[in-house]
Amino acid sequence: MDTGCLSSMNINGVNQARSFVGQFSTQKCFASSHHASFAVKSLVVRNKGRRSHRRHSALQIVCKDFPRPPLESTINYLEAGQLSSFFRSSERPSKPLQVVIAGAGLAGLSTAKYLADAGHKPILLEARDVLGGKIAAWKDEDGDWYETGLHIFFGAYPNIQNLFGELGIEDRLQWKEHSMIFAMPNKPGEFSRFDFPETLPAPVNGIWAILKNNEMLTWPEKVKFAIGLLPAMLGGQPYVEAQDGLTVSEWMKKQGVPDRVNDEVFIAMSKALNFINPDELSMQCILIALNRFLQEKHGSKMAFLDGNPPERLCMPIVDHIRSRGGEVRLNSRIKKIELNPDGTVKHFALTDGTQITGDAYVCAAPVDIFKLLVPQEWSEISYFKKLEKLVGVPVINVHIWFDRKLKNTYDHLLFSRSPLLSVYADMSVTCKEYYDPNRSMLELVFAPADEWVGRSDTEIIDATMEELAKLFPDEIAADQSKAKILKYHVVKTPRSVYKTVPNCEPCRPLQRSPIEGFYLAGDYTKQKYLASMEGAVLSGKLCAQSIVQDYSRLSLRSQKILQSEEVPVAS
Repeated sequence: MDTGCLSSMNINGVNQARSFVGQFSTQKCFASSHHASFAVKSLVVRNKGRRSHRRHSALQIVCKDFPRPPLESTINYLEAGQLSSFFRSSERPSKPLQVVIAGAGLAGLSTAKYLADAGHKPILLEARDVLGGKIAAWKDEDGDWYETGLHIFFGAYPNIQNLFGELGIEDRLQWKEHSMIFAMPNKPGEFSRFDFPETLPAPVNGIWAILKNNEMLTWPEKVKFAIGLLPAMLGGQPYVEAQDGLTVSEWMKKQGVPDRVNDEVFIAMSKALNFINPDELSMQCILIALNRFLQEKHGSKMAFLDGNPPERLCMPIVDHIRSRGGEVRLNSRIKKIELNPDGTVKHFALTDGTQITGDAYVCAAPVDIFKLLVPQEWSEISYFKKLEKLVGVPVINVHIWFDRKLKNTYDHLLFSRSPLLSVYADMSVTCKEYYDPNRSMLELVFAPADEWVGRSDTEIIDATMEELAKLFPDEIAADQSKAKILKYHVVKTPRSVYKTVPNCEPCRPLQRSPIEGFYLAGDYTKQKYLASMEGAVLSGKLCAQSIVQDYSRLSLRSQKILQSEEVPVAS
């Protein structure tokens, strides 16, 4: 087993005891001019009419991290690295393509980064004033960050791991012990662990972790579950892909897997993977995750980013893009995709009246936003029409700052197994930038959220506190008679990652569209990591690869357009 190693970080801001007077104003960040807003609201709690001010002084933070696992020798890591090298080693273009990309989430950032690596000039446009898309974050009036979601970086994310290496920021990932930790609803305040031995290879280490845990599943249940999984182990990828037509619940019934396996394991897993329950989630999603986690020794090992994603991950990508001649522009919202008479893209029209032209165009916005931008002339083309099946799932991310340090937690991601909550973490422990020795800040994913996304923040916090009272029975009470809330932030995303329901797979588009010079990027596009950060980064690489491969055709097309514009009109 690995022993913990110590890492340190100097930051400013040491006074953690906070009280507040008054009410912060509501902030809203709009994903699209046609799209529902991200509602972000903070509660300010009164404390005897006094306002405490943050004092700024150097603070030495010490967190217990675990060594970065040796990922470089895995097949998937090597394949991801080979794809990255394609861009660096490709022939330098005689005239770089100017590629206009809409959306600066991970997919758009990845597309722009790898196009720049290949010698082209990306112009990346972001509608909002913040980078990251579904990993965006904001700083409140006290200097505290709140995020769109609780983001975990797995060992089984080879393209993301390569990206961190290419940017020289591998040390920004805080690796945790190789475990999966589940709350025990029937034993409030207790947890059950799946510990993966470092001395055993995959998949033996995963099997050992399951066999050693006798709190969640009985031996007969484990045996029946293993027998149910045999076809997936023997059938490989063709079998996995064939299960897209079944929900997790339907598959389990078909395979004779006991209902308790669903209750004890798959409800939590489904909500963590796609924010929905097993009676909706495609079994293909579960099997892909199990395959990655069980076939790679460190596949299920988790890391937290050491700070807020826009600054700690997105800005290094932006700096890389700009250093190679690319551009990144915030507050640049696409209003309309204007077309030429032949149906190809003429330019992107922005809401401020400007028009952005290029040799190629990419939409890296979420699928729900892109569907609003699809020109009428394209709407009956099968490639675009099939997108109607892909719909983003609502999710809510909750941050609560308490007046004390909670003890019943771990320096890790925790599966709540709550009917309302998915996963959570005490970010004052798991993340260097958010570290606080005196106060806990819980970040929680509220899912499924379709029945809650329209409710008030107060209702959501009240419901969250009721669930937390079960997870922290000695420390938290729903009426705050124990730990007190200092403040909270609720971030609602009405349309997050696409909902991985059965029969979605045939509707996922390739990155190269049937429209010459137009491409898509996003985790909903065709790639093997489904709806995830890894899927977003891989989609961007595949999109950039398609554009580089089409260089000659795109360059010739641009020359013809330029020549036609220069032809004088006969009088």
